[in-house]
Amino acid sequence: MGSIGDAAPGTPGNPAKAPAHELVYQRLRSQILFGEMAPGQAVTIQGLAESLAAGMTPVREAIRRLISDGALVFQGNRRVSVPLLTAADAEQLIYVRKSIESELARRATSRMRPADLVRLDGIDRAVDAAISAGDVTGYLQRNYEFHAAIYAVADASIMADLADRLWLRFGPSLRVVCGRFGTQNLPDRHKDMLAALGRGDAEAAARAMRQDVEQGMQMVAGVLTGAGGEE
Repeated sequence: MGSIGDAAPGTPGNPAKAPAHELVYQRLRSQILFGEMAPGQAVTIQGLAESLAAGMTPVREAIRRLISDGALVFQGNRRVSVPLLTAADAEQLIYVRKSIESELARRATSRMRPADLVRLDGIDRAVDAAISAGDVTGYLQRNYEFHAAIYAVADASIMADLADRLWLRFGPSLRVVCGRFGTQNLPDRHKDMLAALGRGDAEAAARAMRQDVEQGMQMVAGVLTGAGGEE
């Protein structure tokens, strides 16, 4: 773990100007989002404060926010943990993600500028490079960045916020999937999405997003059903 000066991928602005509790929140959020904290892993507030070189107050505030986000659960005795995702949870996540993210892709289509397409293509190339290299962390970060970039273009802040929070629920389990199957076997429909966005086909973009979400989440659900979600 790094110090609280380390910015999470995709964090806007200059992190040095953010208050301590926001820096701690973004760092912990990144660790959960990209599976650095495993499902079921319990940590102490004191341990987090030490590993992040942060005070207890900003750590407690960050934990409070992450519990509200559903990314952590309080276990008592000053310990928190990443929730264990169940197969039933995954089923709900599939339904909600497909509904929200397909609509975000649909809305993004009419707002997509050439510069946005160039950026998305660059991110997707980075996803491909991470897959080829077996770089799990790189894949998780760039895959999230690809989806987040589409959310931003959609200009639908309520749905984008909901979609973003859902990533905190399944991110740690997605890391488990990567550990089980490797990056080479991870499906994505990014090329289909890019093609649809490029030609302004909103329905095709929405369909590719639904398929992308469903394929990835079905792999998560399969791991949870077969092994309880533990690596």
